[in-house]
Amino acid sequence: MNEVVGRDDLLLLTLDTLRHDVAVELAAAGRLPNLTAHLPSGTWERRHAPGNFTYASHQAMFAGFLPTPAAPGPHPRLFAARFAGSETTADRTFVFDTPDLVSGLAAHGYRTVCIGGVGFFNKQGALGGVLPGLFQESHWEPEFGVASPTSFEAQVARAEKVVAELPAEQRLFLFLNASALHQPNWFHLPGATRETGDSRVTHAAALEYIDAHVGRLFGAMSSRRRCFAIVCSDHGTAYGDDGYTGHRLGHDSVWTVPYSHFFLEPTV
Repeated sequence: MNEVVGRDDLLLLTLDTLRHDVAVELAAAGRLPNLTAHLPSGTWERRHAPGNFTYASHQAMFAGFLPTPAAPGPHPRLFAARFAGSETTADRTFVFDTPDLVSGLAAHGYRTVCIGGVGFFNKQGALGGVLPGLFQESHWEPEFGVASPTSFEAQVARAEKVVAELPAEQRLFLFLNASALHQPNWFHLPGATRETGDSRVTHAAALEYIDAHVGRLFGAMSSRRRCFAIVCSDHGTAYGDDGYTGHRLGHDSVWTVPYSHFFLEPTV
């Protein structure tokens, strides 16, 4: 990462609330052609989330604690704050001296941009401004939020605008929190109604919706130079698993998440 940082643009795309099992099933069935085209071997990596709801997980990720491989470690990290005794900081880890990765990248000359999705990024109250406040530039509007059936399209359009307006020489760290998978998601399944509500099936339909538009995001992020992309879930969610519903709880459906990182080669 010490070679990547300063050379490439960076993308962190969190597919908020995405379950690992649903992501794996759809990839195996060929229902995520645009995502699997970039996943190593066309498959998701199974990892453990650093938190069981959006705020906690993103606070950890912005401190350098991305989802951890679901196998005995220790596992060297891509990014880490400098502190004595860290067992997961390795020679290839990008080490920053600021309190968080976002400001650490800004100190290395990156333009840091947040395109928010779920409520913790909406800047409509003090709490909703904490995470966006880490960035030099942040965007949120109702069209990006969980109640919008076209949220990801709107977010991608804003990302395209951000990229287009940057000077060619300016390195970019873009963070996008995709809200489409979070409840409510029933409107992504044709024929579903508010009364039938959300389910594992509508959750899957929301992921297919994201896949249909993610190519535009990848294209924008690789339009100027090579981009290092991290695509992962921040936590999963339960749909009646062992009697549990939702997240911010300690069930495997919440703690186990899909993860991948890869390079997007420049299109110019």
